[in-house]
Amino acid sequence: MEFYHKIRTLCRKAVTPITIMLIPHDYTRRTLNLNVPAIAIVISTFFSFVGLIYFCSLIPDAIRYRDVKQQLVDYSKKVSDFNSTLLSLKKEEKDLHALVSLGSKAKIMEKVDASGMGAFDINQVQQQIESSLQTVGAIKDYLRTQKDLYLATPRGLPVAGPITSSYGSRINPINGHSEFHHGLDISASAGTPVTTTADGIVSFAGWNRGGGKLVVIAHGQGFFTYYAHNSKINVEVGQRVKRGETISYTGSTGSATGNHIHYEVWREGKARNPLNYMEEKS
Repeated sequence: MEFYHKIRTLCRKAVTPITIMLIPHDYTRRTLNLNVPAIAIVISTFFSFVGLIYFCSLIPDAIRYRDVKQQLVDYSKKVSDFNSTLLSLKKEEKDLHALVSLGSKAKIMEKVDASGMGAFDINQVQQQIESSLQTVGAIKDYLRTQKDLYLATPRGLPVAGPITSSYGSRINPINGHSEFHHGLDISASAGTPVTTTADGIVSFAGWNRGGGKLVVIAHGQGFFTYYAHNSKINVEVGQRVKRGETISYTGSTGSATGNHIHYEVWREGKARNPLNYMEEKS
């Protein structure tokens, strides 16, 4: 019962009117009294507070909208200026074609009209053209470098056949000593064509003790490839070769236990594992 009594008391207080007195500045006028239930004032205050919070949350969006709108205006102006310049350039080009079609210098000088010169900022256009040319030049240099790197990078193997000795530490099959094998030994029957794995220039073609008949090709970009134990060499020093071109034929010259090609890949003065240069994307 006490709980319900408290509820009724609270409800009576909620609907108890509160008098709001409005006093005009002109004392000759009557004051205005408003009787408003207390609950109405509480509800009004609550919704006013919620509305204020919502309004404040809209301020950042309004600021962002203003910035985006300004950017759009700037972009529109730039596009408009560009279109105007482009139209002026097209008109000048048309006029120049018309003048050139006149043939003789005298006729051209009679028809040329200098009054329209300066209709657009030729210096600005020239700067834009120079900037574009620099950008295009940089792109061409990059693509040229990438193409040179692509052509200089060894890909695949010089002959098809099983790999009998891999890159890395091994026991030398001739002297039985432990050594680091700087390339691959690929077994192939005698006289099998050996092809270069990248474009380049022959930097060595001749006898090299343990390597027997050896061919070394410089590819650029720091790459060199070695082809050893050949039975016959098919190129000369200074000769340019293309990827896939036959440069020699397999054999067992030098320190070799059988017919095969010893193949090495070097870059920046260090031997690399040829198996890392097998794929086209390498």
